[in-house]
Amino acid sequence: MTAVLHPPQPRADARPGSGTPALPVSFRGLGRAFGTGPAAHTVLRDVSFDVVPGEVLAILGASGCGKSTLLRAAAGLDAATSGSVAIDGEPVRGVDDRCAFAFQEPRLLPWHTLQANIAIGLPAGVSARDGKAKVARLLELVGLQDFAKHRPREVSGGMAQRASLARALARNPGVLLLDEPFGALDALTRIKMQDLLLEVHRAEPTTVLLVTHDVDEALQLADRIIVLGREDTESSPAGATIVRTLTVPGGRPRDRASAELARMRTSLLASLGVDGH
Repeated sequence: MTAVLHPPQPRADARPGSGTPALPVSFRGLGRAFGTGPAAHTVLRDVSFDVVPGEVLAILGASGCGKSTLLRAAAGLDAATSGSVAIDGEPVRGVDDRCAFAFQEPRLLPWHTLQANIAIGLPAGVSARDGKAKVARLLELVGLQDFAKHRPREVSGGMAQRASLARALARNPGVLLLDEPFGALDALTRIKMQDLLLEVHRAEPTTVLLVTHDVDEALQLADRIIVLGREDTESSPAGATIVRTLTVPGGRPRDRASAELARMRTSLLASLGVDGH
């Protein structure tokens, strides 16, 4: 029987400033295998959980355990072998415009300005006037209003990543999918980007699924954390599934020096097979 992990109640602030509602996401018995026959490689198996509107949920796990595959299934960029994903009760079938995706690399078009790159994320049919106003508001939100006319090569990696985040938000997504969005940044810039994401989420409180390898990042940003892992035994088929779910107490921003977070960090590292001492 598939165990369904019941999340907390919807957040009271779960509506973005744009008026687009943050949306719930449900995974049911999700599995993904690549290849067929004896050569088939199972990455995910029997993954079931819910994300409530406005929640920030972090996904932790070792490299290759299917974290990014899970996000791609939610966005409709990859088809599950078994099970399903639903957004707001409607199954995901193909690329889903209720989601926006931000990757580890900014993936900006080098010949466009930051302003033009952000505008690429605008939904189809938005008027020129409304689109211009939306882009201007997002530039201010991520602190790039003075760099709107710069091209990606003319700004730092952190600034490019801010533009990537703004481009994703331009779609007014009900669900924001973040795949290691700060993984390529230096430690100080990464902390600044984490703080920025919290500020953005307060202004645009969409539902967020965040894939990360960084336990501290997960503890700083998430309401809940799920850990993916393998239980490869003779009685348990191959492929990663949910091995742990953890609710992070307290509001955000959190004290990075908190003793409680330090205990949770040690516990999470142990779940990942790492000695946290």
